[in-house]
Amino acid sequence: MNKSEKGYKSGFISIIGRPNVGKSTFLNRVIGQKIAIMSDKPQTTRNKVQGVLTTDEAQMIFIDTPGIHKPKHKLGDFMIKLAINTFKEVDIILFMVNAEEGYGRGDEFIIEQLKNVNTPVFLVLNKIDKVHPDQLMILIDQYRAMYPFKEIIPISALEGNNVDRLLQQIQEYMPQGPQYYPADQVTDHPERFIAAELIREKALHLTREEVPHSIAVVIDQMKKEEYKDLIHVMATIVVERDSQKGIIIGKQGKMLKEIGQRARKDIENLLGSKVFLELWVKVQKDWRNKSFYLRDFGFTEDDY
Repeated sequence: MNKSEKGYKSGFISIIGRPNVGKSTFLNRVIGQKIAIMSDKPQTTRNKVQGVLTTDEAQMIFIDTPGIHKPKHKLGDFMIKLAINTFKEVDIILFMVNAEEGYGRGDEFIIEQLKNVNTPVFLVLNKIDKVHPDQLMILIDQYRAMYPFKEIIPISALEGNNVDRLLQQIQEYMPQGPQYYPADQVTDHPERFIAAELIREKALHLTREEVPHSIAVVIDQMKKEEYKDLIHVMATIVVERDSQKGIIIGKQGKMLKEIGQRARKDIENLLGSKVFLELWVKVQKDWRNKSFYLRDFGFTEDDY
């Protein structure tokens, strides 16, 4: 089918919500591969991650936004502005909540922001596999009393329950439009960005509470080594304190080696090639509060 023909639909869908409600898990489920990193730590997503789903009838461009929370530093301010500013740029807003946790103060703040937009808003109750149906109905009534949601759809992003129904409803509300991206493209982010995020994910998973969100990753080089038939990736893990650098490197370099081994597998899947990954660790004190470093690490005011 010619994607410019009348009847083809396309649109942008923002996924918003408090930290750790499953937005990235949902995006990866819909796209069918890993483009957004996942962690049980809140505020893992820092930038807008766009995922593209193309079918014969429609193209849906999903924007996974940072979890909306009370900011504690300039990076936090950046993340909140990034999420809220998507409200007026998209065709549909998915307000995702964690059904297991229930209603929270952060939801009240988000709903207040939503009252200022005319964009259709769906309430998506995630993690329904964790709650009893009676509890779910009480939760739905509670949210329905607070905002006139166009649709209310319970799902499990992890298990895939009801995700197809949600996609059908999204398509119903999308306007007619062109195919913005090639059918085989799943994200608008460059490979360098995704590779850096995959390294950061492994560092978050392996260090747990010891080195929380003071980690940034910069890809210094990504070069094809033709004679070896592999891609040479050099990256720097940035932390805020010397003690964190020690934790990331680990005893006799074991932690850094483990981060590298796990990240390399995901990066190979991303690039479809063998990868030689070199990692360094650098300290930039209090980088999350310094505009210079935020710009240097890809968090620019142009994005919000």
